[in-house]
Amino acid sequence: MATTYDFPSDLLAGQEELHQVRAELSALLKRLPWSVEPLDGFSDDNGWRKVERPASPGWTADEQAEVEKLRQREHELAVFVSTHRYWSELTGPERVTARSELKHAHETPPEEADGAS
Repeated sequence: MATTYDFPSDLLAGQEELHQVRAELSALLKRLPWSVEPLDGFSDDNGWRKVERPASPGWTADEQAEVEKLRQREHELAVFVSTHRYWSELTGPERVTARSELKHAHETPPEEADGAS
């Protein structure tokens, strides 16, 4: 039987926000041009696969600021989650298992979580 961990609410909230920030950052980076600075397009087929990029207008100051803001928040949350006092209550392999479970805690359907109480 798998161990169920009683994660503190602030740790759960921090992990959930970390997932949200990472998803938002990923979506933003997919929408932005491939290069931060304006660059000409290129085509290179001298490597093991062909690489082509269209010309990039670069990122606007607002886009750069948004990416920086999200990266900074992602870093703050990663530090908060990974250094949370809760982890000191667990040892070795149990800490690794619990950390893995926390990463997926948001995937548990609410009725399942309620039924386990």
